[in-house]
Amino acid sequence: MNLLIDNIGELVTNTGIGEGGPLGIRRKAALLVEEGEVAWIGPARYAPAADRRIDADGAAVLPGFVDSHAHLVFAGDRAAEFAARMAGEPYTGGGIRTTVAATRAADDDRLRGTVGRLRAEAVRQGTTTIEIKSGYGLSVADEARSLRIAAEFTAETTFLGAHVVPPEYADRPDDYVGLVCGPMLRAALPYAKWIDVFCERGAFDADHARAILTVGQAAGLGVRVHANQLGPGPGVQLGVELGAASVDHCTHLSDVDVDVLAMSETVATLLPGAEFSTRSPYPHARRLLDAGVTVALATDCNPGSSYTSSMPFCIALAVREMGMTPAEAVWAATAGGARALRRADAGVLRPGVPADLSILDAPSYLHLAYRPGVPLISQVLHNGVPQCQP
Repeated sequence: MNLLIDNIGELVTNTGIGEGGPLGIRRKAALLVEEGEVAWIGPARYAPAADRRIDADGAAVLPGFVDSHAHLVFAGDRAAEFAARMAGEPYTGGGIRTTVAATRAADDDRLRGTVGRLRAEAVRQGTTTIEIKSGYGLSVADEARSLRIAAEFTAETTFLGAHVVPPEYADRPDDYVGLVCGPMLRAALPYAKWIDVFCERGAFDADHARAILTVGQAAGLGVRVHANQLGPGPGVQLGVELGAASVDHCTHLSDVDVDVLAMSETVATLLPGAEFSTRSPYPHARRLLDAGVTVALATDCNPGSSYTSSMPFCIALAVREMGMTPAEAVWAATAGGARALRRADAGVLRPGVPADLSILDAPSYLHLAYRPGVPLISQVLHNGVPQCQP
């Protein structure tokens, strides 16, 4: 069985071929799906016959969003913390320990239910590839089960045992780093693809972060880093030094940070939902883009500092608050996210890649930023299979 998506008014391919520079826009196009992959793209008037047909009715079609930074394995609620921040309390990251306590107390079914609910929520908003981190267990058993559950929903799983130092190790951070580098890492390895560290004041310093990331890298995990969110720090330069696929947040950057990113293959993943939810300064995306840095957008979906699963919302924030054009933001939320995961088969539409795409209830990708908060995702296909529709 094959499927033809016909009468596409604007097709964003991210191939760089066609209009719109990197977006590679095709007008009046059609796309054929066979065995879960894109088999053909061309003018609608030359569309081949197919077993099934979706009439896009002149709407825009674009690659599925790639959310390369999300924390979905958790229990509990931190709405009161959000309300306190909106009343003027600063964000410090300390609320993570509240979620750790709730997550440890939850059974597997409850955690699985939360991940499934948020994953389905993300799909309805056009996300077809998502990374999921651990980091709310912070014990050997709880980190392993968090990753085991995450792996039921995605291949992009990240071991974040070094999120914060848990209360029982508050006076022994070196011992906790040893636990992360030893028994916790060994328990995580069967379920993890990546390793990450929250390299920030109040979490892990450069020496501890380097020790953890180096051991994880030696064990075969790819490197990611939470970096420079709460203030200037060593995280970005450490990530580039270790060849990290992505350094995430990048809110407080020095000129040297920007320069080393521009000279590297490391992606700067920006998470505007966190700044929105913490009333913090937004990253200066324009500065990064003008320097030649590859930029991705992601949700940072978590219960404390960015409880959103909406990539369209993050696109709108990036355009309104971070100096990105709509085209740059859409590319960053699709192809940029794929770069952050080192995936050549996601965030793009061309023959031979999985048919992961969204059909908008709008004539152009511009409407994602132009109409913030409006549910514009009409249909979503993942591996060629419809996931949601009106």
